[in-house]
Amino acid sequence: MEGAVGGERGWNLGGLRGNEARRRGWRGHTSGDRRGGGGERLGRNGERQRPQLGWRGHMSGDRRGGGGERLGRNGERQRPQLGWRGHTSGDRRGGGSERQSTNGERQGPQLGWRGHTSGDRRGGGSERQSTNGERQGPQLGFKTLQDISKQEPSVVAITLSLHPAMPDLLKETNMEKNRVELLCLVLSKAFTAKNNRSTVQHLARLLKDSGFFRTTLPHYLAGMWSELNPVRRKQELENIVVILTQVLTIFPASSVEAVGLLLTLLQASMNKLQTAGVNIPAQVAESVEKLENLVKHVQDRSCEGTLHPGRDTYSLLHSDVPGEEEEQPIFRNLPIFPTPEELEEESRPSLRSNIISKRYTNTLIYLDTHFRLMREDLLRGLREGIQLLRQKRMELDDTELKKKRFDDILVYFDVKIGLPHCIRTNLAYGIQFDVQPLKSVRWENSKRLLYGSLVCLSSDNFESFLYATVVDRDPKQVEKGKILIAFTDESRLKLTGIEKDQVFVMVETPAYFEAYRHVLEGLQEQNENDMPFQRYIVECNTDVHPPAYLQENDLYNLTSITLRELRLPPFHILKEEAWPRQTVLGLNESQMQALRLALTKELAIIQGPPGTGKTHVGLKIAHALLDNREHWNNSQMLVVCFTNHALDQFLEGILKFLPNGIVRVGGRSNSELLKRFNIKELTSGPSSKMPLYLRNAFRDIYLEMDKLKETIQYQNSRLQCSLEGILADSILENIISQNHWDSLHQHLGYRKGNLKSSVILEWLGLHSTGILQMETEDTDGDGFLGAATGDEMVLWQQDLIHIVEEAEMIQADRIIDDNTDLKRGKNMAYSEWHFRNMQESMLAMNLEQDKGEPEQPEEEWMYQRQQKRKMINKMKRELSKSETMSEEEEKNVLHIWALSMQDRWRLYRLWVVRYRADIRTGTVPLEDEYQQAVDRYNELKHEQTRFILQRAKVIGMTTTGASKFRKVLQEVRPRVVIVEEAAEVLEAHIITTLSQACQHLILIGDHQQLRPTSTVYDLEKNYKMGVSMFERLVGMRLPFVRLNQQHRMRPEIARLLTPNIYSDLENHPSVLNFDDIRGLNTNVFFVEHNELETQFKEDRSHQNLHEAQFVVAFCRYLLLQEYKPEQITILTTYTAQLHCLHKLMPGNLFKGVRVHVVDKYQGEENDIVLLSLVRSNTQGKVGFLNISNRVCVALSRAKKGLYCMGNSEMLGKVQLWKNTFRTLKEKDQIGRALTLCCQNHAESKIEASCADDFKQAPEGGCTKPCEFRLDCGHVCESVCHPYDKEHQKYQCLKNCERILCPLGHKCSLKCFADCPKDCPIRIEKIIPKCQHKQMVPCHQDPEEFICKVPCQKTLLCGHRCDSMCGIPCTSKCMVKVMLQLSCGHNQLGACFHKTMKHAKEPLCMTSCGQQLKCNHACRGTCGQCNNGRFHLSCNHRCKRLLICSHECTEPCTSSCPPCDKPCENCCVHSKCMNKCGQHCAPCNEPCAWQCVHQSCSKLCHEPCDRPPCDQPCTLTLTCGHPCIGLCGEKCPSKCRICHEDKVTEIFFGTEDDPKACFLQLEDCGHIVEHTSMDTYMAIDDEPQASEGQLAIKLKECPKCRTPIRKNLRYGSHINRSLAAIEMVKTKIRGSQGSINLQRLELLDTLGSYKINSDKDMKIKKILRSKDLTANDLWVIQNNLNFIDRIEKLLSIVRQNTTLTNICEFQKSINNFLLWNDQFSQKFTEQQMFDMQRELQRLTLRAELIVLCSRAEKKGKHSLIESETQIMKETLGKNGQFTEQDGKRLKDVIEEMKQKVSVTGLDISEEEKKMIVTAMKLQPGHWYKCPNGHVYVITECGGAMESRQCPDCKATIGGSSHRLADGNQVASEMDGAQHAAWSEANNLINFEDLHL
Repeated sequence: MEGAVGGERGWNLGGLRGNEARRRGWRGHTSGDRRGGGGERLGRNGERQRPQLGWRGHMSGDRRGGGGERLGRNGERQRPQLGWRGHTSGDRRGGGSERQSTNGERQGPQLGWRGHTSGDRRGGGSERQSTNGERQGPQLGFKTLQDISKQEPSVVAITLSLHPAMPDLLKETNMEKNRVELLCLVLSKAFTAKNNRSTVQHLARLLKDSGFFRTTLPHYLAGMWSELNPVRRKQELENIVVILTQVLTIFPASSVEAVGLLLTLLQASMNKLQTAGVNIPAQVAESVEKLENLVKHVQDRSCEGTLHPGRDTYSLLHSDVPGEEEEQPIFRNLPIFPTPEELEEESRPSLRSNIISKRYTNTLIYLDTHFRLMREDLLRGLREGIQLLRQKRMELDDTELKKKRFDDILVYFDVKIGLPHCIRTNLAYGIQFDVQPLKSVRWENSKRLLYGSLVCLSSDNFESFLYATVVDRDPKQVEKGKILIAFTDESRLKLTGIEKDQVFVMVETPAYFEAYRHVLEGLQEQNENDMPFQRYIVECNTDVHPPAYLQENDLYNLTSITLRELRLPPFHILKEEAWPRQTVLGLNESQMQALRLALTKELAIIQGPPGTGKTHVGLKIAHALLDNREHWNNSQMLVVCFTNHALDQFLEGILKFLPNGIVRVGGRSNSELLKRFNIKELTSGPSSKMPLYLRNAFRDIYLEMDKLKETIQYQNSRLQCSLEGILADSILENIISQNHWDSLHQHLGYRKGNLKSSVILEWLGLHSTGILQMETEDTDGDGFLGAATGDEMVLWQQDLIHIVEEAEMIQADRIIDDNTDLKRGKNMAYSEWHFRNMQESMLAMNLEQDKGEPEQPEEEWMYQRQQKRKMINKMKRELSKSETMSEEEEKNVLHIWALSMQDRWRLYRLWVVRYRADIRTGTVPLEDEYQQAVDRYNELKHEQTRFILQRAKVIGMTTTGASKFRKVLQEVRPRVVIVEEAAEVLEAHIITTLSQACQHLILIGDHQQLRPTSTVYDLEKNYKMGVSMFERLVGMRLPFVRLNQQHRMRPEIARLLTPNIYSDLENHPSVLNFDDIRGLNTNVFFVEHNELETQFKEDRSHQNLHEAQFVVAFCRYLLLQEYKPEQITILTTYTAQLHCLHKLMPGNLFKGVRVHVVDKYQGEENDIVLLSLVRSNTQGKVGFLNISNRVCVALSRAKKGLYCMGNSEMLGKVQLWKNTFRTLKEKDQIGRALTLCCQNHAESKIEASCADDFKQAPEGGCTKPCEFRLDCGHVCESVCHPYDKEHQKYQCLKNCERILCPLGHKCSLKCFADCPKDCPIRIEKIIPKCQHKQMVPCHQDPEEFICKVPCQKTLLCGHRCDSMCGIPCTSKCMVKVMLQLSCGHNQLGACFHKTMKHAKEPLCMTSCGQQLKCNHACRGTCGQCNNGRFHLSCNHRCKRLLICSHECTEPCTSSCPPCDKPCENCCVHSKCMNKCGQHCAPCNEPCAWQCVHQSCSKLCHEPCDRPPCDQPCTLTLTCGHPCIGLCGEKCPSKCRICHEDKVTEIFFGTEDDPKACFLQLEDCGHIVEHTSMDTYMAIDDEPQASEGQLAIKLKECPKCRTPIRKNLRYGSHINRSLAAIEMVKTKIRGSQGSINLQRLELLDTLGSYKINSDKDMKIKKILRSKDLTANDLWVIQNNLNFIDRIEKLLSIVRQNTTLTNICEFQKSINNFLLWNDQFSQKFTEQQMFDMQRELQRLTLRAELIVLCSRAEKKGKHSLIESETQIMKETLGKNGQFTEQDGKRLKDVIEEMKQKVSVTGLDISEEEKKMIVTAMKLQPGHWYKCPNGHVYVITECGGAMESRQCPDCKATIGGSSHRLADGNQVASEMDGAQHAAWSEANNLINFEDLHL
């Protein structure tokens, strides 16, 4: 299979060629796509097929995560898997590696599992080896399958679908029977997984076309009858039927043929088994019959044409299958989304009202009622809104329609669907809508387009539509009209058929669709026969039984909930008389009743009015149940709350007695205590303990999704770039027709050789003359295009108090899953950096570019800024237009330069549209793959959540979370459910939360506070949808307890609720003693007014500025009474008022004050509540202030003080408010003005009726002065203030009058500041030491003061000291003097170098200048070259001409390395993207050298098998004259008539022939006469006889010497040269096999060398580089050898001398190593020479040190003093160590050895030689004990056993080639420095570096 583009005009996914292909790395030839693109391929019959994205058509694979092809068992090419490479190196970025099968062929790795030793360390499976020794990935053997078969179906499905060996297992066509049976068992079990739909689909997709399904299974079925075990056969038959049914159901079209065959074989085997006497169970026969009907049904559909053969557009539903119809209530089949038919309806659908006064007839009617109500609540607004929108579109024009506001829906116009965005949980799409009609929307607080909202898009007036939900909403992006949405499955399929750039109208319903969807699905799936608590919920039976798990004699222990944990004996929970007293449990009577009811009844209802402690009681109940979990089988307890705040509060209470075992499901938690229990932490945090199969599955799915995401985002970036500016002509080369391409580039002003110019900009008029032309065309009258309007005034605004916006709260509550990746910036197309790079490479001009055309020469582009802006704006205007040229018009265009500017832009836009369409076509299948991966990911999340919840004791969820995780809860099956805030929850939510296993339901709430809210108020009011299950069951008189003692409100506040709302409510004694509110004469007051409200246009909310200003001023007044901000809450009834308050409350004054709407404050409380009721209008509309539930919440939040503000005259028309006002009037707590009382002046009172009245108490008191005398004696200058009465915090700002010292100096600080202890005033004093006058601080003794006068002393060197008088003179004189350096040179340096004894000598800066081996002068200094011992590397540029025709850019070198410039080899099909020195893959496309007379049948890289065609070209140029070229060759751009001078210019001598034909060389553009050029190209084709050699190089243009690389006529010459060049490259770089082998050897042995970590990392990095040459390895090996030699020298010195000598030698070594490390060693001739000389010097120095040490030990040092001096002088001299020096010093060494008698024995030298000669042993066999007695070890010379020295009894010898302590080599015997067995033997004598 070829991954190639056939020919020059072939279909290419990216449409990239030429320069773009070169820049982006996308190839259209056999090397495939490096970045995830692809090329087309050939089908079986030779037809072209769509390219496969992300893999290559040859074995080189994808370097960035694509794939390569592989060979099957029979040698056939197979399609690779995404994310792996088709070669042995594998994908380093997380893919896999290939492996070899038993037949030896290479097989592709599986995604995320590696099959070689360097594989994925994060997990996977065990590896094994194939028969030929190759490692393979984890396998699915018999034992593994057996283990898998024991797991749950969901675990089996996940494990199989993602196991890397599963595809290979299913490919096997020869399998043992028992393995087939086991595999069928495992597969059938996987197919029964209920909640893993996408995983099962993926598994079926793997199975349906596999060898197992098509070959193995048929063979097995054919022989199945031979075994007659009935039990075994029954199970096998059932398994196979399940598999066949599921595969056919999921993929009916593509699997029906195979399933039909298998069914036939199955039935035949069953008949044979029956004939043989085996009884086939009726159940199996029935299943087979159903399968037969199903097959027949699918075959019929296929015949009818309703099923496309081989294409599965949908799966089968049971209702599609004959015989599967069930008598089901119609609500079970109702779609959740409205159908087009429903939108046509004018009458409302049939609904039943929620029955609240009597029981339901049956469970089906109950479920049907609530399903229809919920569905209608979701869809009515959408349905009626769309119907009204349709009507208005016929009545109004577009402008008026956009201004129209609709009651039921929110409408968005001019909507366009943008690019796909890959997020973890979905494949989302960006959309753009018109924001002009929405200017007044305040997006931060708007409820528009919140997460999860349902939107409906239509382009045909809602004849058809697409459904989607909002998945990301960033207010900053929404302001620009941008959001992310995810389409439903059905809509996403429709999306593929939508025309490009289609404009939609989008409508939004404010309902939170996700919550509705899960509940509606739950209601449809709920079986009426096993719905829990039907007896009470449906039948409303008032006789409530005990929980089913509770037996009559069960004992409960309530010790843990007693008042002080008193010891209580267990008691019979169901016996009332056995219960302990309420005082023991610390409960009042009603609380005790509630506890007893909750523990003894399976359905308990507890009503808790405000402040009565319902949460406290709920926690007592939970504590008691959890302490007695054994009675309910230690199952899970589910806690469900309506709000996140209530859930946090309840779970924090549980946490006090249950430190572990809690799981909180939900996204928005503000509790730090519960953070570790959040499901996100439990699944991904450090404490996560996920099972291995889940960890592996997640790893693999992440890898698959990330790779797909990267590819899709790359394509998105290309699409985005096409809108960001003008595409370069090279990008459009595949899009533009050949004639137009040639026409575009034949323009006179375009110079093809100039890569920095862009012809397309000139063609579109975006150049210098184009700007001038635009000036004349600009007739808009605005002076110039896009003129700046001036910077807008930015008003400074003080930071305001933070208020949690209602929209923010709603959205946070909706986002349940914390694992979503909606982080800002992640959803952008690629990273900003990547995108900018892509823009730079793809665009000839960027829209954001404000520099004109910076690539052009400066003299061509010097214009004023306004002119540049005109060009950019011109480009923006043209790109924003949608009009394009038709394809018919395009065909009729002959010369595109002749088009008008308008038509040029129309044609350009057509090209862009075509370019974008190509990219989108290739991206669609990828999006499908990603969506499938997302579906499997979501199922894994489901499985992960189930795993966590099953191990929990308490599960906490909001109602929204419970609806989302409904299916998980059905599997976890919690036995006890506690619903907090149950009266606020819609009944349907509670129904779907309950599983069949639930045996105990406790509802806690208060139906007289907030009720459930519905989207459609009509349903809430008229259909009783707003009546909760809690309220309905209370109304039906099921047993319940109401708590009747409140612990929150002072009696003045509580009396507003009783009896107006509650019949009775007792006050706990604790509320009777609250302090009065300071600064006021009453604790409760209602401020009356009649100031009118205003309506907020966007959401029709209301605000009242008068109230807002009053409340804010009142809040400030209370803060001045020393109340903390946290003690005050401002409540309002409308969100618009919330926004109004926010604008009036600066953060520096009101930080900490809580501001909320009433509906979001239930369950909360505070000391002081300020209530703004808002409503005040002439119509007398009070809105929902007439709802008692909301009024109850509003009036019951305050503990100590409640202050309301509203229009009492209007509110008094509502009976509840009328009663409330009557109660207030009884104690004079209502009026037009609130009385403020000064705490300091009792007689001062202020009547406050508006905000300005509070100005009479500017500091919270009154306007009288404070007059408090401060401790400093001054008077407080503030007006009366009640805070800080003792003035502890007051700061006196008068000047301080204190005297600091006897001299009368005053403190200069303010009065409130602490005075300094010591007087800081500076006065003149005389310093005793030097008698200088200085300004010294008054308090300081002049003896201690440091004199600042410059020092006048003279240093020992004669120079003046440069320090101050008061500090010691400097020890280092920095005056520059002439220094005599040790090298003999003189230079200026600091004086201290000359005078200080141990001062380090400065580095000599004299130029070295020595002539190097390369004949260049050394560029270093004397100091850098270590006084001439070893030199800096030569940096003179080589500039030799390489084999590739480039100049060598390396510094001076004897052998040039491979060229690292970009390769310029190219052909008509593609271009090599490697470096020039790397191997070029040959082009395997068919040769393009064709003409009408003859054609070439070879491949592109092979020499052509046809002669050149010399017939003249018959084409006519655009100028109208005949072409001067040859047939089949590209037409020259010059004309013999139009360009006579240039064409006939003599070069070869044949150019002026009238019949001469010419060629244009494509590499340089020169035109040459063809006969002469043919002769020129033939020269040197054959080697000359005299030389027998041929220069290997490309032929060059005879005019400009440019290498000829791309020319069809001379393709054979070029291919032969390139083949020879490739051979030279290979020779230069070295054999890849030997390089890899040596690389591995070096990596293995690297640890044995003593090198630092930095150098180790550097060497490893080089060794792991792909671009490694033999020379690189040679350099590394030499470097390591050098380091090893140096280390061994140092080791010798360390063993044989003193520490002083070691340090000196180490210093010399360090200088040498520094030279080697500092300058990148290439081991040039000079470096080798320097290294050789220096190593010899160091070797001799080491030998000298050792000899001197031994001489000192023997007392013979005086004998060798003269020799030692000679050695030191010679070794220490400057300059390089010469060969003569070495010879002379060797002789000296020998003399020293003779004098010292280095043997160290009491024998003469002659005797020692005789002994050594007699033993006939190699050096290194002689050793000595710790006391110096010599002994010998024979054989290898290594110590293998221990003995005692015969002279001193010390241990001699050793073991394992290790000498015993104290033993050492006896060098004095044979001169050896190391043992004979050691590799370092006699290293001390080495002279040459064999590098």
